[in-house]
Amino acid sequence: MNDFYDNVKEVVKLIPEGRVCTYGAIARFLGASKSSRMVGWVLNKSLNHFEIPAHRVVNRFGYLTGKKHFKTLHHMQDQLSIEGVLVQNEKVMNFDELFWDPSKELNW
Repeated sequence: MNDFYDNVKEVVKLIPEGRVCTYGAIARFLGASKSSRMVGWVLNKSLNHFEIPAHRVVNRFGYLTGKKHFKTLHHMQDQLSIEGVLVQNEKVMNFDELFWDPSKELNW
């Protein structure tokens, strides 16, 4: 199981600045399509590791569902805004354009 945790962190590190990914896309890429909640759990435990940009992972509709786990409720949105990602009403605008799919982008 540690391999899964480590792999989640490694995939999230690869999400480019200004792009977003979903919990489910990461889980599918790692061959565990029903483990999107586990991806969220791994990221929640990794919030103190600045090299892991957990703020770039959103739900399948582009909502900032993980925001409550950051140091403030606005931290996730603030970090995305710094990267040029527009967020309104807790949802990433242009989600389809900004979505980064590891299954298409990575060759592991």
